[in-house]
Amino acid sequence: MPKRIVVFTGHLDVPLRKAIVEIDADIPDLSWLILIHAPARSAAKLARSQWRNLRRNGWRWIPYQAGNVLGRIASRFRGQDADVPTQRPGAACQPAAFDSRANLQTLRVANVHDVSSLQRVASFAPDLGISWGGPILRPALFSIPTLGTLNLHQGRVPDYRGMPPAFWELWNDETRVGCTVHVVDAALDTGDIVAQDSLERERFSTLRALQLRLDELGIRLMRDAVRDVLGGKAHPTPQPPGGTTYRKPTLVQMAALRRKLDAVQPPSAPRLRQTAKNAAARSATACWRAGLHRLAPPRVTVLLYHRVSDDARDDLTVGVEQFDRQMSLLRRHCRTLSIPELLALPEPPRSDRPIVAVTFDDGYLDNFTHAAPILLRHAVPAAFFVSTGIIGTDRRFPHDIRRGNPFIPVMDWPRVRELHARGFTIGSHTVSHIDCAAESADTVRDELARSLADIRREIGLHDVVFAYPYGGRQHMTAERLDMVRDAGYVACLSAWGGSNAGTIDPFDVRRRGIHWEFSDPAFLFRCLGVGPDR
Repeated sequence: MPKRIVVFTGHLDVPLRKAIVEIDADIPDLSWLILIHAPARSAAKLARSQWRNLRRNGWRWIPYQAGNVLGRIASRFRGQDADVPTQRPGAACQPAAFDSRANLQTLRVANVHDVSSLQRVASFAPDLGISWGGPILRPALFSIPTLGTLNLHQGRVPDYRGMPPAFWELWNDETRVGCTVHVVDAALDTGDIVAQDSLERERFSTLRALQLRLDELGIRLMRDAVRDVLGGKAHPTPQPPGGTTYRKPTLVQMAALRRKLDAVQPPSAPRLRQTAKNAAARSATACWRAGLHRLAPPRVTVLLYHRVSDDARDDLTVGVEQFDRQMSLLRRHCRTLSIPELLALPEPPRSDRPIVAVTFDDGYLDNFTHAAPILLRHAVPAAFFVSTGIIGTDRRFPHDIRRGNPFIPVMDWPRVRELHARGFTIGSHTVSHIDCAAESADTVRDELARSLADIRREIGLHDVVFAYPYGGRQHMTAERLDMVRDAGYVACLSAWGGSNAGTIDPFDVRRRGIHWEFSDPAFLFRCLGVGPDR
């Protein structure tokens, strides 16, 4: 008999949609009712709220609120998110596909606790309730599901009850931030613990970066908790005594934490130089949008990443929050293609939006833990080129050894297979990250053949794309490129820069690198595929 789950929330955002999609895939025969608490706010209530915030935050509330209003107005004039093809990674979590799920019904109500809402939930006869980003629930509502209601709290209880996620842990200089799924009871975040875990705060972690990572941890914990509760395998445990309940920080506290976190970030370019570069980048992007791109041949820009992490700031790494912003910019302002879609084009099509593809080299673990969830959140396709002899081992990449880097974890084959199952492209980056121009012909031939065989065996792919390590002009020769063709690869990607304009040569796909020093305007300029690579 199908199990019924009711969800209480205030906003059906991407993490909640993703959690529902993953739970639905993990547990067969589920039926969902999503109750969205959307109270109407009268002018009097809004005025009282503004007055309370003004008294609590002082004069800072005025420019803060003005900025919010201007931001909402400006959002109406920004580029809009492009439609997501159904085969794209993350498409199932986007609104159109999510709303079309046959086993799901959504109900928006002014008050989840009024009589009509209680009657609607009772008539649904839920087995289990989930509280996710919703109002504080009263017993008359959270006790309707026969197995109780679970709450996702992004904090470790009992030490960090209340809100917001990760803020007070950073305020108190904690080295880890946590997430808890607990049974809802009459008090705030005091119910028995069903699942709990934490993640490490990295050296350059920002508040937003930790919140993004907590979203993914919460999805996993809730999925596992729902499976255990419905399967009769959950063993909730009482919370330890004591603990602290936090409230929303003031603007003064938010500014203080921002200064504290900014102080540990490495210095970037001088402010005057950065301002000038951003102004030039914005001007170029504005010219593109004004139609001047029609004067140049259409092009596709292929972006190259290596790592998405907050434990380093170097020319192979972008930050977690930064990568999230960049993928959001791609969704709003660009047309994204997968590498197979790009290779299927005889030439770049004319487009009012810059056409961009995203790729990753090497196979670091953070590609799976940090990058992939953000790509799925924004439904951006990507290709991951892995060195197959380093995957699943404790070997270090040659460039990490030269830089004196400690061991940086890499993905294993189950994770690579999961990326492929999620719709991402997997390609070859040799076996041991060799310089194809410098090694002997026999070595190159052997590495090409073994890496291709590894991917075909582990992933089940036949048509495999190759991205050669180091990627410079000097790292590939005409003779070695013939070896790539002869080995059976369908394309070859470089990394020395340049754009793919005019015709698209599958064995000369050029890429432009991205790292932590790119501001948002500079990133959008990079997506245009014009100008020098450096």
